Amino acid sequence: MSHPARLTLMGMAIDPITQAEAVGRIVGAIRQGHGGVVVTPNLDHLRLFTADPGVRDLYATADLVLADGMPLVWASRIAGDPLPERVAGSDLIWSLSQACAAADLSVFMLGGNPGAAEEAGRVLTERFPGLRVAGTLCPPMGFDADPAQMDAVRAALREAAPDVVYVGVSFPRSARVSEALRADLPAAWFLGLGVSLSFVSGEVARAPEWVQRTGLEWVFRIIQEPRRLLARYLVHGLPFAARLGASAALQRLRTR
Repeated sequence: MSHPARLTLMGMAIDPITQAEAVGRIVGAIRQGHGGVVVTPNLDHLRLFTADPGVRDLYATADLVLADGMPLVWASRIAGDPLPERVAGSDLIWSLSQACAAADLSVFMLGGNPGAAEEAGRVLTERFPGLRVAGTLCPPMGFDADPAQMDAVRAALREAAPDVVYVGVSFPRSARVSEALRADLPAAWFLGLGVSLSFVSGEVARAPEWVQRTGLEWVFRIIQEPRRLLARYLVHGLPFAARLGASAALQRLRTR
């Protein structure tokens, strides 16, 4: 099956597909015995991508790159090569879980705050009867830097043998964990979903839909976690957004 060519923003190649198409591609690959890694870049991820060769290497090995941030969607329109829609990881966990329930595929919840994975599994199985939760695991903070902890994670995943692994760890650690574990489950798909397990469990409230549609979810998140996110979004994010817009405009001029 052919797939649309990736479009590029500031050197990052992004798959121009909808959420439904992404879910279909993942489920179809699993049925054929092929695994993969999904990354969902937002503006901050793109900023790290431009500055860190290690992050660029992680993106080079990802099988699906889905634009989570509205600034990336807006920039693609400015560049004249528009993405069809935003595909947020916090939405994908719902739609992919629904598809897994229908296809008799299993999911595993890895990471998140203590208790979030278990509660997210309960919420998803209640919403989508038939969904199989192969297991949940909340390793201690910094587990990915501890070889013994990573060995324990590998053992748990091999025993559970899930079809999909939701990695509730912040980026870029989530991508590194996914890349490190994919060899242990070559037929499974790993999705780095950040705080999404806490969204699903209800531990952290997600912005209202109208806020998401207007691209102001970052404001809502600052209000929730000002100490952690204020500098990321205001000091680093806004100047980089301007840089992205200028880069997209220049990209459009070059393709004329």
